[in-house]
Amino acid sequence: MNKQELIGHVADTTGLSRGDSSKAVEAVFDSIGIALKRGDEVRLVGFGTFSCSRRKASTGRNPRTGEPMQIKESTQPKFKPGKGLKDSVNA
Repeated sequence: MNKQELIGHVADTTGLSRGDSSKAVEAVFDSIGIALKRGDEVRLVGFGTFSCSRRKASTGRNPRTGEPMQIKESTQPKFKPGKGLKDSVNA
């Protein structure tokens, strides 16, 4: 399912117009992104938890040349599925 299919499914399920469904889906994604950027965790009971972790700077190798290169420190978003989501997928 891609983003447009998700918007269509939300519209069909809720009875909202596609435009309103698009705004709702975008608002959810934006809200999660803003919270993660602030360093907060987004916990949706039964669905899962969105969080961020720091990845330290490291030295890697350029795959083309084999030369060592420095990889910058970065923040990586993570998602941990909740019990409800795991159970629904495995049912």
